Amino acid sequence: ISCRGLAVGYGRETVIRDVDLDVPPGAILPFVGPNGAGKTTLLRAILGLVAPDAGVVRWNGVKVEDPDDFFVPPRSAYTPQVPKLFSMSLRENLLLGRSEDDEALQYAIRSAALDRDVAAMPAGLDTLVGPLGMRLSGGQVQRTAAARMFAREPELLVFDDLSSALDVDTEKTLWERLFAEHADSTALVVSHRRPALQRADQIVVLDGGRVVATGRLDEL
Repeated sequence: ISCRGLAVGYGRETVIRDVDLDVPPGAILPFVGPNGAGKTTLLRAILGLVAPDAGVVRWNGVKVEDPDDFFVPPRSAYTPQVPKLFSMSLRENLLLGRSEDDEALQYAIRSAALDRDVAAMPAGLDTLVGPLGMRLSGGQVQRTAAARMFAREPELLVFDDLSSALDVDTEKTLWERLFAEHADSTALVVSHRRPALQRADQIVVLDGGRVVATGRLDEL
């Protein structure tokens, strides 16, 4: 995936400007920077969730004309800062209408470091969650959303602050499994967490809506 001259504004305010990126297949690319630097807006602009004022996004060298229709499963899957779950079973939250493949579902749950949590739930995958069922912690919601992504086996994984609610050990396990078990997927990640930065092929530093530095962790 690549983009050239990407810019997004809200009203008279320009949030991101003149962003050029080249992300090779299978790369892990975290975005870092202070609050308001444009990290979330940049992800959403690439995916077509906000309309850019300028710039172009390409996939395998071909211009993406309608990113919001193009970047959907199984090509791409996205988890926002605050993932949404529905008042139904955990299984239904993971599948969202897809036909069930038990092996693939269990693989996705393990990849998201959610396997121990599911084993401890009263009815396993049939446990009702949300306002009418079991209340999940913030970390469990994040990992459920991650498992929902993994179940779709996308080429492009897009995470916005995936592990912000996780304890250190669970976070370490999640990132290790993501990198080991989804090595063929490309990942765009908003994260300042060290496990993600250590494994990154390149880190993009944003400030004031611009890319101000790129490189590996030891270089930055």
